[in-house]
Amino acid sequence: MGGLDAVERGPLPSDASATSDSGSAAGESDHPSVAALRAKFGDAIQGDTVHAGDQTVVWIDPARSLEILTWLKDDPGQKYDMMSDVTGVDYGGGRPVEVVYQMFSTTHKRALRIRCKLPLDALEIDSVVGLWVGANWLEREVYDLFGVTFKGHPDLRRILMPQDYAEGHPLRKDFPLRGRFSRAEQTRRALAQDVERFYGPEELVEGGAPQQVAARSEPAEGEG
Repeated sequence: MGGLDAVERGPLPSDASATSDSGSAAGESDHPSVAALRAKFGDAIQGDTVHAGDQTVVWIDPARSLEILTWLKDDPGQKYDMMSDVTGVDYGGGRPVEVVYQMFSTTHKRALRIRCKLPLDALEIDSVVGLWVGANWLEREVYDLFGVTFKGHPDLRRILMPQDYAEGHPLRKDFPLRGRFSRAEQTRRALAQDVERFYGPEELVEGGAPQQVAARSEPAEGEG
């Protein structure tokens, strides 16, 4: 086979039927956490597989996600004390949006990826900020870009797009490349934004309640 054969064949399909994202390959992994999860939570463990040779992935019931993730963090045999990423995946075509948790145990020196399938008419799941404070901004990003609501999050608001962004969630598969509004409407809205609503270093306060940027008042006549 020549080195350019793959180029001539064109791109491979990225839909779920052509990949192993469904979690149907139960039992492939010899990861110790998989057997422990199945023994502890039974049918709430919906599937597992191995990606990229050594990345164990487990699908769990989203209704029990907080319970399961709490156990993975606190149980002495698991101790996943590091939540290195929370992200989302949208395969399109009416399929569920998945919330993905990438964890690592510094005690047992092993990684684990947990995934939860959320139907499009129920895009919500419990927040894990109470378990891993580092999940705060990560959950906000998934909320912003995929439209997933994290129940119990202490400050769930957009983090990349403006608070008044009205075109939806840009990483959803049904989001048009040029946005939902015309270029003229996008320009009109951009020009109408209050560019003074930003934080300066002197305004940032650590801790306490979430800060809201106050609109800056116009200088009185005769002032600089």
